Amino acid sequence: MNTKPQADPELVEVFDTLQESEAMVVQGLLTSAGINSIIANLQAPQDVLPGVGGLSVRVNPAQGEEARQVIADFKNNAAPEDDQEQQS
Repeated sequence: MNTKPQADPELVEVFDTLQESEAMVVQGLLTSAGINSIIANLQAPQDVLPGVGGLSVRVNPAQGEEARQVIADFKNNAAPEDDQEQQS
């Protein structure tokens, strides 16, 4: 018997990470863009076994491409600011 939590198969993964904080930032980014998402544990519940496994941000398949674009746009726009801060 499989006792691991399973992600909803109806949803598609748009982002994965080992850091809960990073998954929460991405979920907040998607929420602000009007895209509903969930964070699913890939291996183990993070409140029981923190750092074991990873996390997956999942969305409705109809919003998958839009969600990936929102994440990509954020990454592309955030990078120059990080570089400027390091140079100051």
